[in-house]
Amino acid sequence: MRAIRKKRLGLILLMVAGVAVAVGLTLMALNENINHFYDPTQIKAGEAPDNHIFRVGGMVVDGSVRRNEGDINVEFGLTDYKESVTVRYSGILPDLFREGQGIVALGKLDSEGVFVAEEVLAKHDENYMPPEVADSLKKSASADK
Repeated sequence: MRAIRKKRLGLILLMVAGVAVAVGLTLMALNENINHFYDPTQIKAGEAPDNHIFRVGGMVVDGSVRRNEGDINVEFGLTDYKESVTVRYSGILPDLFREGQGIVALGKLDSEGVFVAEEVLAKHDENYMPPEVADSLKKSASADK
């Protein structure tokens, strides 16, 4: 093999290695920033990861909202009509948050199995439900039959 061909081959191999490293780093960054969705049944079954941020969605259980006097901490139950999980949130809840309403919360499980939310999102009108919550509720309703 001539010297010029060796240089070209080395350059091509170097470019391929550079592209492979760039793709690998991009995929690693995307994997770390993705937020998976779980419903309360999956959380109770142990499918949700520990010490990793994910989303949970369902309906706020009627009569489950508990607030402490004088602070912004709130605790409530979230259900998919099969299982329920307790959600703890410290912050101002959306104006549309209420019992019997579909919500999605972003956060992680603590050691007691309580979901500690960093963000709570409520539906924006009476006809809308987050797609993940609607799918989850449909699955749990069809599993009951």
